[in-house]
Amino acid sequence: MKNQLIRNSLACLVFAVGLVCAWQLQVRIDAERRAIATDKDELMLRSGSLIKKLSLEYAPLVGAIYWTRAVQYYGEKHRLHDNNLELLWPLLDIATTADPKLIPAYHVGSMFLSDSPPRGAGDPDTAAKLLQRGMEHNPDYWRFYQDLGYVYYFDKKDYLKASQAFETGSRYPGTPPWMKIMAAKIAAEGESLETSYALWGEIYNTTKDKDIRKNAEEHLRIVRAKLDLRELDRIADEYEKTHKVRPTRVTDLIQAGLLSGVPKDPNGFPYVVNEEGKVDLNPKSPLVEARRKANL
Repeated sequence: MKNQLIRNSLACLVFAVGLVCAWQLQVRIDAERRAIATDKDELMLRSGSLIKKLSLEYAPLVGAIYWTRAVQYYGEKHRLHDNNLELLWPLLDIATTADPKLIPAYHVGSMFLSDSPPRGAGDPDTAAKLLQRGMEHNPDYWRFYQDLGYVYYFDKKDYLKASQAFETGSRYPGTPPWMKIMAAKIAAEGESLETSYALWGEIYNTTKDKDIRKNAEEHLRIVRAKLDLRELDRIADEYEKTHKVRPTRVTDLIQAGLLSGVPKDPNGFPYVVNEEGKVDLNPKSPLVEARRKANL
């Protein structure tokens, strides 16, 4: 009887301590939410392991809260045109430590981290670190290899590691055939416009995140324009060989019978010939600014 009383007392004590810890954690989370509203880059607790211990059995819920906050933080920074994303990694770190099975935090969070400013934090090394954590805790999720391949290809320009990531991911059951094809293309070609266009196309077709889909669509337009410009410059080179002078207008190429009509970029603006005799984007085209921001 006495032992039973002691056990009951200890259980009550543990429960009370847990409630106090949970209350303290909630107070901190509420304070951090208020910091978002006032646009302060503050995070009272940065240790994911500590927050997970304090959360007890509610750790997955806390992970979801911090992932939601990461998305809000990213969105608010974009709304304010603020490129300072110093809290993005701490928020993602806490979210994925509290809940290592939080797939969207790895998948979307890695793109937030790796993409160049102003779209992202411009930190592909940390993005790779986040994805490797995701692989460790979710070993059957092959899409993390796809995401890692994107980080190495687009942001780090490390084509060997990009190829290796796609090839490793292609071995998993249910992986689409294009993973192995991309591994081979990147290994053979490195950085090529055709490969880049194919990869952005896969991102556009497979993502459910509207911001990533919009980003992929914009990159597809830019790369499509670069493919067009490459071909048009090849035609301009043919014109120069025949006429011993560079064309000064796109209509010169039409009159020479090298083009059947005025070529236009994916936004519908006609291409022009610049002062250097190279075919280029129309200065009025929105793709000029998009290309500048994308550093392409």
